[in-house]
Amino acid sequence: MLVHAVEASAFGTNCWVLAAGPGEECLVVDPGFGVVEPLRELLAEHRLRPAAVLATHGHADHVWTVTPVCRSAGDPVAVHVHPDDRYRLRDPLATFSPALLDMLRQQFGPSERWQEPDRVVELPVGAPAGPVSAPVPLQAAGLDLTVHHTPGHTEGSVVFALAGDDGPLLLSGDLLFAGSVGRSDLAGGDPAAMTTSLRDVLPRFADETLVLPGHGPTTTMARERATNPYLTSLTVGGR
Repeated sequence: MLVHAVEASAFGTNCWVLAAGPGEECLVVDPGFGVVEPLRELLAEHRLRPAAVLATHGHADHVWTVTPVCRSAGDPVAVHVHPDDRYRLRDPLATFSPALLDMLRQQFGPSERWQEPDRVVELPVGAPAGPVSAPVPLQAAGLDLTVHHTPGHTEGSVVFALAGDDGPLLLSGDLLFAGSVGRSDLAGGDPAAMTTSLRDVLPRFADETLVLPGHGPTTTMARERATNPYLTSLTVGGR
């Protein structure tokens, strides 16, 4: 399996690319600011063809180049997002503060404008399973994933889990980082929901799971359970 990250030019967002191997279809996860050209080069190097774009949530730093990336495949491929974050793809800058908008204009110029994706597919929603939803399967680009709804950072935040060649992988978006967790104080955030997601969803993933976060370096579930202060302070999984 190929697993590569392209770092965005703003906010340090990781855009992940996953494929069964060179010359295959691939998944593009969270294409943020300024990733179009380096992503094009990566896809060309490994002869990859985007089959779908996945969004862990609808914040602009995770979806800003969704539309050009989806269109790069010829006939536009779909972006997949949780129904509760679908509204964010109509205007992901709507919740940005004036200061952040000014920063983006200075970096990218005043001509930078949002284009809503041509095709949007709402991710399947799992049935309630206690305080959180049950995971649901998703197959794309020849890969079998499970989608876990993890509200807290946004209403429709999700993580994607799948098997890798050397063990399980978790695309954790802005739920879990190396040594930290995502914010819950932005528009649509919910501290109580974030605590529930951290406490009741993360126990589903084995210690050997490699975490591919939305920002920062990779980590493992074992490392985060042992050292992440936001996890060690929780009563995780009822323990």
